[in-house]
Amino acid sequence: MIPWKQIDTARVPGAEVELRLMQRGAEFSMKIGPNELMNSRLSGSEEALATLACRRLEAVKAPHLLIGGLGMGFTLRAALAVLGSKARITVAELVPAVIAWAKGPMAEIFGDSLSDPRATILCADVIEVIQSHPATFDAILLDVDNGPEGLIRKANDALYDPGGLKAIRRALRPGGVLAVWSSGPHPAFSKRLRDAGFAVNEVAVRATARRSGARHVIWFATRP
Repeated sequence: MIPWKQIDTARVPGAEVELRLMQRGAEFSMKIGPNELMNSRLSGSEEALATLACRRLEAVKAPHLLIGGLGMGFTLRAALAVLGSKARITVAELVPAVIAWAKGPMAEIFGDSLSDPRATILCADVIEVIQSHPATFDAILLDVDNGPEGLIRKANDALYDPGGLKAIRRALRPGGVLAVWSSGPHPAFSKRLRDAGFAVNEVAVRATARRSGARHVIWFATRP
């Protein structure tokens, strides 16, 4: 078997952790300590985050989406594949190295998604983008940290607490959709979404495109 090799490391702003990019042949992995955050072979639930959210925007002629977290680009590429030419997608990625990896060692995985005229990649904290753009987005897709229970960066909890959800509601246009990826269920978060005034639908999806592997959770919360 081909051994893993470390390609690069990066510090996560606001956290005392090191993000590592690993490669084994054509396969890539991002890890923090022993925990694998994402793998280039396991894209099913991140792609579902985009495709299922976009399905809820079919009546919007020129949707504007905000994606929190670039990662390996699964969500971005899936959204570009289903959205029309008038759509706009803004991606906020906190870690500068992740953007550099997308343009460098993982360029083949990303293809032409980063140069697509519909996509804008920001090196920014998605929390700040949300707070500074009231009534701007038709959908906000969050694949940040490990979901509502942060693993990497304590500050990410501010996305999912009552104050963060109120800010997200303000950033969405009427009828807008918040889609949140999580590694597992979180009943308290479902209640928090409803308390913030969202209509909530919780969906279990597989980590792979096949009907196998770990189950992840996506919440779709609609602003009335």
